[in-house]
Amino acid sequence: MKPIPFKHFIPGILWFILVLVLICLPGQDVPKIDAWSDFLESIHFDKMVHAGMFGVMALLFCMPYYKTDLSLTEKNNRFIWVGLLACIWGLTTECIQLYVPGRSFDLWDWAADSFGVGVGLLFMKRFKRV
Repeated sequence: MKPIPFKHFIPGILWFILVLVLICLPGQDVPKIDAWSDFLESIHFDKMVHAGMFGVMALLFCMPYYKTDLSLTEKNNRFIWVGLLACIWGLTTECIQLYVPGRSFDLWDWAADSFGVGVGLLFMKRFKRV
């Protein structure tokens, strides 16, 4: 297999940085929509955002491997590694938030991050026919 060009990982890296910036925003800087806040809280919108951010990250980091001539087993192994690393990143972001004013560690946010990673990996397997 020839090496995957770095440029193929740029979308994932940019998304990774965006997630870092968003989780480092102090709590008071996170936009709130007063008219919708009760509704959004009732449907756990925050958890959906976490799942979406980490699902997209998993997809963006899996795509370069999908486009290679790796065997199905090798691709699946890379996808598993991407998933594990993304879940570790989710836990790391929660730990970082312990030091961000107005933010805190939330185990349920990490669960949502990990769920999103799982959905992203399932999407790759199911819809990309890997």
